[in-house]
Amino acid sequence: MIFKTPLERGTLVRRYKRFLADVILDDGTATTVHVPNPGAMLGLTAPGLPVWLSRSPDPKRKLPLTLEMVELPDAGLVGVNTMNPNRIAEAAIPRDAIPELTGYPILRREVRYDTDSRIDILLQSDPDALLRPSCWVEIKNCHFNRTPGLAEFPDCNTVRGVKHLKALERVVEAGGRAVMLFVIQRMDCDAFTTADDIDRAYGPALRDAASRGVEVLCYSCHLTTEAIRLDRALPWRP
Repeated sequence: MIFKTPLERGTLVRRYKRFLADVILDDGTATTVHVPNPGAMLGLTAPGLPVWLSRSPDPKRKLPLTLEMVELPDAGLVGVNTMNPNRIAEAAIPRDAIPELTGYPILRREVRYDTDSRIDILLQSDPDALLRPSCWVEIKNCHFNRTPGLAEFPDCNTVRGVKHLKALERVVEAGGRAVMLFVIQRMDCDAFTTADDIDRAYGPALRDAASRGVEVLCYSCHLTTEAIRLDRALPWRP
């Protein structure tokens, strides 16, 4: 996933009201930016951290700058835009960067698969899915880290995340293929696990979904200020 415009550097002053942050740009300009992340962003909101921002060309946007990455002293760049993992996966799958998801020439985004839910990516072998069962891929952003080398999800309670797992279970029960893909926007992790002490429901729900045939994939990313690409598969520690 290549950033459409060069990212701008600044210093974080504070993050507040979930979707807002005050930042001082490197040229000294004080501004408020959009934070596309509803989570707690634990460990990524300390005042003084360097941040990287994208600028929208849309003159009608109230907040033209969007927080894309936070730079940590030891971990380097960490992606916080929860919209980017879908874009990263969409770019990676056709290039066979996810071996488990090769062989599907048709990729569709935001396809309805429940009364009130849409799947992030639907992979098909043919328009009618006759040659091979369709593959329903739900994608979650992960940037939380407490133990060296270990990525964790979630960093706050996620009722919606449990709901998505149940929907994937129903896909498997109906004869389809369902995948839960965690895109870890960090470069300093070697494994993935669930933060059961933060959300007591999500970890058990993920393990239950896996026991029912939902596949769990975890991939880290390589991040620069020009692009983010899927890097390597990480083991899941249930």
